Amino acid sequence: MAARRRLPLLFHLKLVHTEAAAKKPAYPPIVHSLTAKSKAAKARQLEEWVKKIRASPVEERLATITRMQRMKFVIYPQTFARNADRWYQHFTKTAYVSGLPEKFCLGQEKSTEEKSTEEGSFPPAATQATLPGIDRDAFEDIRSVVTRAILSVHWHKKKPRTFVYGDQERMVGPFLRNLVTGLTFSLAKYNPLLHQASVDLNPQVNFYWWRGQRIIPKGHRKGRVEAHKFQIDDHPHSQIRITQQLPEFTSMEASYAAEVPEITVAPNLMPLFRRQYENHVFTGSKLPDPACFGHTQFHLVPDRYHRDRMAKMQQLDQVEVFLRANALTSLFAWTGAQAMYQGFWNYEDVTRPFVSQAVITDGNFFNFFCYQLNTLALSVETDANNPRKNVLWGTETLKLYDRVEDGVVVGLNDDVIRLLVQFLINQP
Repeated sequence: MAARRRLPLLFHLKLVHTEAAAKKPAYPPIVHSLTAKSKAAKARQLEEWVKKIRASPVEERLATITRMQRMKFVIYPQTFARNADRWYQHFTKTAYVSGLPEKFCLGQEKSTEEKSTEEGSFPPAATQATLPGIDRDAFEDIRSVVTRAILSVHWHKKKPRTFVYGDQERMVGPFLRNLVTGLTFSLAKYNPLLHQASVDLNPQVNFYWWRGQRIIPKGHRKGRVEAHKFQIDDHPHSQIRITQQLPEFTSMEASYAAEVPEITVAPNLMPLFRRQYENHVFTGSKLPDPACFGHTQFHLVPDRYHRDRMAKMQQLDQVEVFLRANALTSLFAWTGAQAMYQGFWNYEDVTRPFVSQAVITDGNFFNFFCYQLNTLALSVETDANNPRKNVLWGTETLKLYDRVEDGVVVGLNDDVIRLLVQFLINQP
């Protein structure tokens, strides 16, 4: 009887022992220290920082990304450096394509076909530059708006000379302002987004990002690996913001085969200069503004980079280079800031392309550019296996008119007017 009484006790002890062995100890995962100076600790610090930013709203996210102030390279869109466009392409991972996207080339092909139908005679100007949805009378009204803006410049030229490097801002500035406001008002019936658009005069656009890295040569942080930090502070003449995003010019996959110049030397050899001040990401408006998407920027060529002055300095080969560099940096900063306003950044790349347009002029010569942002992952960690590239399209210089005689504009170029119209009626 005694042996029989012990059996249930032994059986119970055996069950308790097996259950205890089946349970695994729930210890917290072993992670690297946050305060050590090892590479693993630095990696964990970066991981915790990225998690914190991903969990925060957009306004706090921008504040966290731009909080740490270190020495950074300041990129000037209008620069004196030679061949600056290749350097800027590398800093922004942007490929340049000569010409405009297909949607803007269709109208040009139609106009050239119309011109070639009659040999030795040319049809009226309004018939040369007809656009889909815009009849001849409407195009004549648009030509009259441009003509009035040109005549206003001719009147301003009668004023006495201004201070050094102030002629463009005082004489051509009113022309471009009248041109932008007049065309925006005239074309609002063809583009409903222009009714709710915001036209900013002399706005401020800023963008801050990382690209490449270096080993700190001296100081208390000597030997550490540091990312190259860049800042763009741009001041376009005017810009148009809308409430809906413009459609993409091409697919993201189409940019995989594009070529971007590779610069292997340090950025300060361009030359670029490093400064330390507050980091900024700004589109020209604050976050709650409903017109948070960019449409078109307008830039004015300053006096020191005017075509005539460049010719006197025997630097005509740098005129187109300067225009490409200006368009590339300005549109990258504006489009990149729009993407960051939507919650994307270096460690959370864009899921859709962001698009913007630009017109650069000195009052008579015009250049048109289109930009598509395909990636914001530009740092060394995120760019390792990233085939996406940003793309910039641009035209060669086009002359708007020849001269003004007795209050009449001679040689008005309808191709320039047509491109202006196509840019402004572009909509989703």
